Amino acid sequence: MTYEVLARKWRPRIFSEMAGQEHVLQTLVNALDRNRLHHAYLFTGTRGVGKTSLARILAKSINCEKGVSSIPCGECSACISISEGRFLDLIEVDAASRTKVDDTRELLENVQYSPSVGRFKVYLIDEVHMLSTHSFNALLKTLEEPPAHVKFLFATTDPRKLPVTILSRCLQFNLKNISPEVIVEHLKYVLDQEKIKYEEPGLWFLARAADGSMRDALSLTDQAISYCSEELKKTDICNMLGSIDRTAVNDLVLGLIENDGTAVMVAVQKISDFSPDYSDALAEILSLFHKITIAQTIPEALTNSDGDKEFILDIAKRLSPEDAQLFYQIALLGRRDLALAPEPRIGFEMILLRMLAFYPDHSNIDERPEMTTGIISPVDTITDKKISEPSANKKEKLQDSANDTVEPAILENKKDAKDCKEKVILTEVSSQSWFKVHEDLPINGVLKNISSNLILSKVDGVNLSFVLDESESAFYDVSHDEKLALVLSEYLKANISVEIKIGIVDSETPKNRQIRLEKEVKARATKNLNSDPNVNEITNMFDGVLLKNTIKAID
Repeated sequence: MTYEVLARKWRPRIFSEMAGQEHVLQTLVNALDRNRLHHAYLFTGTRGVGKTSLARILAKSINCEKGVSSIPCGECSACISISEGRFLDLIEVDAASRTKVDDTRELLENVQYSPSVGRFKVYLIDEVHMLSTHSFNALLKTLEEPPAHVKFLFATTDPRKLPVTILSRCLQFNLKNISPEVIVEHLKYVLDQEKIKYEEPGLWFLARAADGSMRDALSLTDQAISYCSEELKKTDICNMLGSIDRTAVNDLVLGLIENDGTAVMVAVQKISDFSPDYSDALAEILSLFHKITIAQTIPEALTNSDGDKEFILDIAKRLSPEDAQLFYQIALLGRRDLALAPEPRIGFEMILLRMLAFYPDHSNIDERPEMTTGIISPVDTITDKKISEPSANKKEKLQDSANDTVEPAILENKKDAKDCKEKVILTEVSSQSWFKVHEDLPINGVLKNISSNLILSKVDGVNLSFVLDESESAFYDVSHDEKLALVLSEYLKANISVEIKIGIVDSETPKNRQIRLEKEVKARATKNLNSDPNVNEITNMFDGVLLKNTIKAID
């Protein structure tokens, strides 16, 4: 028996077998069930998304001997003939090979005659955008005044090349690229029916390689079945496609966030085994950090499009948003400069080493003072003007004076830091000590944002009640109660229970307190600069201006 490829064997026969395209299916199903049929339909989309399949199912639905319906019987002679491609009243044309006006006129000569065996005479013109201008003109007259027994079904990958006169006379349906999730689910169903063993992670590689085309996914699956001996394994599929094993990329990212250079280099070696395009490898890393950032800021928007949602959520908890942005920016700029490296792998490794070199040391994060204060050098606050080099004596004098100016603020800050070293114990927890507790908690991402907008409203033993500022509650869900309780239990060495209610806060939150303190520090620093005689002397000498927006607190 002749082998039938998967892409043909599993071509959908009815609308319910279509994978994806629900927005198109709903319209067609309603139109068929209500018998509200248009005379011309245009299906657009990239290759392999179901344009021709939809047209054939539609032709079957309107010619089924049991009546017009969104569910053709599949058993009558009309349904069987259409499925086998021998229905007399379904005229399929490849416009790419029949572009001349004479071909179109010959095609339309028999339009006025009634169908031979069916209810409607259906013209299915594939790649209709390939018709010549004269051919469109010849077709236009028939589209303007079509006979009642004729239906036109057009399919194209480039609707922009169709004249507006044609577009305006058709119902247009834009078919979307099929998502990897939908492709994987369909492949699992097909392989289960074919009784072929598989590893699901390998199917994700096939789905991504298909680039939104179900036909390409099935063709690649056919190729994988031939390549693999008994089971479709992820490693074999990666070798067949020449793809980078996503596991190696995940291991590389884990090495980065754990500041483990050895693990990073081991992952690089795994990636190099696939002889990759290192620019594509960086693209995978960029995609990963993009999804990590989504998980940290808008977790509900994170999808499982690559089958790695759980991994992304785990990394998002372990990496700060600032560090995720740092890694992304280094990879982005490094990818731009990769072509300048003596060898692609050397350039790739240097980008990763740069990430490790600039990755902040968080080992002493719990010892950081609550608020660092200070001011920038007065010279940095002067407008950028071309000035002559000041004498060495003036430089020295200015530096001493600036140090004298900021010394009280720095000393005061060190005193505050010393007072804040001791951790808060459970019996000391209150609405006021919540600021210190919050500052000490080792949290990041969304939980950090939510907790910074809480006020502690009630303490009942180990039961803590909070109120979340309703204007900052967009990303809150009940799971954050348990997450905060776990962190507080570790900090306070007790089994803490947390209840968060959304409402109007009537006192200062940690976020508002931080903003207030920063403003106060900046105000003091600005006052000190404005009263400093050396700063005044420089601004007068060089006609400078003190830029208040450049005054910042420093460690």
